Formats: sequence, structure tokens, C-alpha cells
Amino acid sequence: MCTPSDFRILVVDDIDDNLFLLQTVLETEGYAVDTAGNGGTALAKVESSPPDLILMDVMMPDMNGYEVTRQIRQNPALPFMPILMVTAYDTINTGQGLALGSHNFIRKPIEFDQLLTKVATLLEECHHHDSAS
Repeated sequence: MCTPSDFRILVVDDIDDNLFLLQTVLETEGYAVDTAGNGGTALAKVESSPPDLILMDVMMPDMNGYEVTRQIRQNPALPFMPILMVTAYDTINTGQGLALGSHNFIRKPIEFDQLLTKVATLLEECHHHDSAS
């Protein structure tokens, strides 16, 4: 049985307050959390030390969440990791996101109970996937 402390989560958002809030919520649950303030930093961190899950804001100035996801998915050297997209839009382009292999979406304002449930589910699925092979 895995505990949250077995997992590392990378939170990607260009707004410091959002990073701080998400990091606090996830660390309170026991997860190890790293943060990135933009897409470029996120890619560098993913490549140097792949996390178990990425929480990705869609709307960022330099490179949006879809683009970062696409670059992660196109890198054959990286292990598979679930990506949870965070978006403020109700009319989200789910097709675009799902085509890129982001597992799930969560809307802003974030309901933390829902977020933690999705994170736990994705990590659980991923872990079963690893141990099955």
C-alpha cells in the first residue's frame, strides 16, 4: 500500500499564490511537492527528475499547459506520468487536452476535496499500472 509520501507532485502555475496554495494543500496530505512558475521551468524539472504526477495550469503566458503537456508526451525518454490540467474555463477544449493525454481536468476555483480525490485516483491507477508490468 502506497502512502502519499511515496509520491512526488510537480505543480505548474504562473501565479505564486496558486502555487503556494496548492503546495500547502498537497503537502498537508503528505505528498512531496515541487513547483514551477512557467512551462520552461516545468519541462526542465520533468526532464531532470520526473515526478509521479503533474498538476498543470492551462493558462500561462509563455507556454500554455497544452503545449507543455505535448512536449512531455513527445519525449520518449520520459516515463509515463499522469497530468491533471487546471483550468478556469467552463467551455474547456476537452478534446484538445485529452488528445494530448492529460488524464483529467479540474476547474478553478479548485475544490480541494475534489482535487485530492483525483490526485489519489490517478496515482493509484499509475502505481497499479507499474506493478502489473
